[in-house]
Amino acid sequence: MSKIRVYELAKTLNKSNPEILEILVNLGLKVKSHMSSIDSEAADLVIKTVKDGTKAQEKEETTEDILAKYKEQKVRIGDSVSDVALIIGEKPGNAVKLLMAAGLMIPASAEVDEKILSVLSEGFKRNFIFYTEEEAKAQEVKASLTEEKAKKRVEKKIVKGTVKDKKIDSIKENTRILSRPPIITVMGHVDHGKTSLLDFIRNTRVTAKEAGGITQHIGAAVVDYNGNSLIFLDTPGHEAFTLMRARGAQVTDIAVLVVAADDGVMPQTIEAINHAKAAGVPIVVAINKIDKPDAKPERVRQQLSDYGLVPEEWGGDTIMVEVAAKTGENIDALLEMLLLVAEMQELKADYNAKPTGTVVEANLDKGKGPVATVIVQQGILRKGDIVNTKTAWGKIRAMLDDSGKMIKEALPSTPVEILGLEAVPMPGEKFTTLSTEREARDIMAKNEIERREIDNNKTKRLTLEELYEKMQTKEVPQLNLLLKADVQGSIEAFESSLMKMSSEAVMINIVHDGVGRISESDVMLASASNAIIIGFNVRPDGNAKKIAESEGVQIRFYQVIYDMLDDVKAAMEGMLEPELRENTLGNAEIRDIFRVPKIGNIAGCRVMEGIIRRNAKVRLIRDGVVYWNGELSSLKHFKDDVREIKIGNECGLSFEKFQDFRVGDVIEAYEILKKKRTLD
Repeated sequence: MSKIRVYELAKTLNKSNPEILEILVNLGLKVKSHMSSIDSEAADLVIKTVKDGTKAQEKEETTEDILAKYKEQKVRIGDSVSDVALIIGEKPGNAVKLLMAAGLMIPASAEVDEKILSVLSEGFKRNFIFYTEEEAKAQEVKASLTEEKAKKRVEKKIVKGTVKDKKIDSIKENTRILSRPPIITVMGHVDHGKTSLLDFIRNTRVTAKEAGGITQHIGAAVVDYNGNSLIFLDTPGHEAFTLMRARGAQVTDIAVLVVAADDGVMPQTIEAINHAKAAGVPIVVAINKIDKPDAKPERVRQQLSDYGLVPEEWGGDTIMVEVAAKTGENIDALLEMLLLVAEMQELKADYNAKPTGTVVEANLDKGKGPVATVIVQQGILRKGDIVNTKTAWGKIRAMLDDSGKMIKEALPSTPVEILGLEAVPMPGEKFTTLSTEREARDIMAKNEIERREIDNNKTKRLTLEELYEKMQTKEVPQLNLLLKADVQGSIEAFESSLMKMSSEAVMINIVHDGVGRISESDVMLASASNAIIIGFNVRPDGNAKKIAESEGVQIRFYQVIYDMLDDVKAAMEGMLEPELRENTLGNAEIRDIFRVPKIGNIAGCRVMEGIIRRNAKVRLIRDGVVYWNGELSSLKHFKDDVREIKIGNECGLSFEKFQDFRVGDVIEAYEILKKKRTLD
């Protein structure tokens, strides 16, 4: 039996969502919202009710009569939904919401017609009507004269010195505030289909290239849908990439949370929710893999509602779309919802401002040199601009878009790869543009002095003398590591994860980290520091490999981060001293004391609990207080030496270097067990 959503039926019947919901309630059919689905039988009943009520409604007060009571507000032919909203001081997002409630999926940039004006009139309680052709021309002439007068007033004040240029940004000719495309971050648990979803949207295949099915580097893609651009950022799936995901949330406008319908909510899902909430980013949920036989989308909705994401159809405000990334099912619906959310956010940027933005990823390319992927957030970045970050600067000699095509300029929200930097910048750093290379060098020199001071302070806190002293006194066992990776973002993620593993039991010391292949100097540093080299997606050169073999330096290679973390954890646990735990074997009560020549006193006992063993440690307890600790020197059953005596049996025993037995004393036997310690 086919189903239809309430808002779709309302759109078909040219009715508002509240009207259709009221009809359904009157028919005894329970629905939660305009996003709810009803079957074909219910839809037929609604259609019949609407048709039967048409004549009766015609006799009642018409829409024109109702609108006549509202204040008249004229609009121009060609005005957008956004323009109409702003005329009466409303946010364009509110207008989009009204249209959505009426079943019209129309962005704020769309041109209004009679039908749209009717919905907006009812929602805003205004009587919107179009200007006549003559009225529109008169309005244009009036607006032109008003603007000219305002400019003259401003110029006059500037001449008199009463207004400064910096204080009239809103009227300056070089300010151009325009809408910008939304930046969308795709988040979710590993293997839930984030990259597959992006693959389908941008028609490229990258999943097969990723080790372990995990996206290791942030990627960016510009997607065109119905004439609108959407910028997608792909963040890594493994929880160790917390920093990279958080960095994505800092520049993003909307977070798409991908949850597999068969797996449900997982640890990285919760982590992604928390990051998006902390950044104040609206979340749109894509319930993926609904084409699988064991898919349970309703269970996913229930799980997400436990974390504050209540679906719209349940009365909440979180948009959830069921999709299948493999087949492309409902992908268009997802993109449509993303555009609507973006319209309601009213995203703007100053296209004439000084170009600024954020470094998303950076790496050292063998052929290109330092390469950085950046998101432009204000202004227009152009080839030849001199850019600088906290750790790098350079003159842009080439810019590539998300498809690898050379471009000359990048508008706000555009992700681009820039070449020409002197060094590899840190991901997450802000970039700006400067007028001259000399200015950039001066700033970098100051930054370098600051970094050296910080590094020197770090060195003083951890000297070789202090390290030797701690190792000699066994205060804190230490694991020294040298990290090398193909991109800076991976280094940051490793350090963050490893520092969380470091504890009072075992301290991790990262002696060096860097981007690029493992070199001879890396091996020599590791040898001098007694460190293990960790290589992530990098290899040593020929000489470095030979030196490592001769120096006995261990190099371990990884492609998937959690393999490295597991190995490091195992190494750390091997360095921990075993945990000593006492295990009580049993106790015996002294019933009598015997004096034996040349031996001394023998305690005649009865075993009350457990067993007493010959090689066990013992303590003598008198009146509830431990009176003596030591070891047995003999254990006899009558005249025979025995290895152990069980509960209920009698025995004679003696201690080494102790004979002050008293009747009624309790002898407790125990052993010390060594348990391997873990970091958990």
